[in-house]
Amino acid sequence: MKKLILLLAISISCLSCGKEGNLIPNVAVTFQAAINDPRLSALNVPGGAVLIDGYGVAGLILYREADDSYACYDRCSSYMPQNHCAVTLDPGNFTCTDPCSGSKFSLFDGTPVKGPATQSLKSYNIDVSNSEIYVSN
Repeated sequence: MKKLILLLAISISCLSCGKEGNLIPNVAVTFQAAINDPRLSALNVPGGAVLIDGYGVAGLILYREADDSYACYDRCSSYMPQNHCAVTLDPGNFTCTDPCSGSKFSLFDGTPVKGPATQSLKSYNIDVSNSEIYVSN
């Protein structure tokens, strides 16, 4: 009986850990640029979005929201993140798509709007002050 209980406990703990490998890795992110930097010109209007390479796991998406606040997400898709598949902006800049799986994500909050992804994009802290934009984690 003790062996059966031990076997059951081990089985449950092994099965409950299955999703840990599907997390987007934590990497240090520190991005800073002048808000009038030509690379960021799309952020001059609400709904504008830009892609920044070389930061995070697969690059960054900076998005200007309707209320003039900003959001920032890692481009690494949350679906099978070990593949490091970088999402691309969709026309209209309200969603982005994982070209590997077809998953779509909202730029408003990073949530998946079309599967197979079930987890949101990884978001980063963003601050704008003194005409500078700062992204960090």
